[in-house]
Formats: sequence, structure tokens, C-alpha cells
Amino acid sequence: MMERIICLFMGYLLGMFQTAYIYGRAHGIDIRKMGSGNAGTTNTLRVFGTKAGLIVFVGDVIKCALAVVLARIIFGGSRPDIKYLLMLYGAAGAILGHNFPFYMGFRGGKGIAATAGLIAAFHPAFIPVGLILFFVTFFTTHYVSLGSLLVYAGFMTELVILGQLGLFGMSQGALFEMYAVGGFLTIMAYVKHRANILRLIKGEERKTYLSKKNKV
Repeated sequence: MMERIICLFMGYLLGMFQTAYIYGRAHGIDIRKMGSGNAGTTNTLRVFGTKAGLIVFVGDVIKCALAVVLARIIFGGSRPDIKYLLMLYGAAGAILGHNFPFYMGFRGGKGIAATAGLIAAFHPAFIPVGLILFFVTFFTTHYVSLGSLLVYAGFMTELVILGQLGLFGMSQGALFEMYAVGGFLTIMAYVKHRANILRLIKGEERKTYLSKKNKV
């Protein structure tokens, strides 16, 4: 149990490095008071432009990927039987830290860029599906939210399928725990996007472009 707590806490500390908020403050703006009010990549792109959005995206990806890698380095040798579970706990901590940083009144982002860091660092098998689901959806619809939600659905589906196929080399009990953590992250992402889901249903969701169209 202690290993899980350490990974969560370590991830949370890393996740609290709020790239969007820091970037905005460096330019004299509280990103949470602009655009959608979300301290994340998409809102940064819309407020500041593509370059700023890319900087924030990379920062958020790195912090979650680092949480996953550190969990693997610290516990991979001593607990190889639950290595991937602990890596997922590290990512969960980072995503929670990103979404709910205590020093910002628990008002952060939605955790999608951070989740990209999870997918990139967790296991190579998850990268192709994640890239395809997001970019095909984005470039055909220009809905970041839809692409993000599909990525989470794809990640959760892969997690269960590959887990049952033995990819992670864990006991069934550890696998069920890993599915529970993955399910929690997926549900949290959908809850954070509940307003986006309603707008998608109504056909009112705002589209995002990699151009100056997003400037506000």
C-alpha cells in the first residue's frame, strides 16, 4: 500500500506544475479568467495562439510522463509484479494534481495533455491507437473534446484487453485494481468534459484550429 501512496503523492506534486497558469501569469493574465476558464492546452491555444498551446501541451505531457517513469525507476526492481499498476498510480497522481491543484483553489485543467504523457510513457502499445483516435477525430471534426474523450475510451479498452492477454504480467487481483484506477481516470475525464458533451450533443461545441482563428 505504501508504494501506491508514494506514487500518488509524487505524481500529485509533479501534476501541480500548472504550465498554462504559469505561462499566463508570465504574460500578465490569469488563464482561468480568459476563454473557457480552463487552465489547459486548448484554452491556452485559443487565448495565446498555437506556439503557446504547444509549450503548455509539452509541459503537461512531460510532468505526467515523468511521474510514470519515476514510479518505474523507483519500484520497478523491488515490485516488478505490480510495476505497471504503480506507474498508473503515478500518472493518476499527476492528473489529479493537474486537475485539482490545492494552491489554485483546486481549479486546474481537464487532464487530457497530462493523459497524453501517461500514454506515451506507460507502454508503447498504447501510443498508436491514442494518436490515431485523437488526430483523425481532430482533423476531421476540429473538436478537441471529442478526440480527447475517444482517446480515454480507447485507453481503457486497451488496458483491459491487453491486461487480460497477459501483457503486464500481473495477477488477476492486481489487474482488477489497475482497471479500477483506469476506470476512475476515465470517469473523471468524462465528468470534467460534461459541459463539452452536452454541447457536442446539441451541435454547439466550439471548434479549434491550429491557426489564428482561435485568438480571443
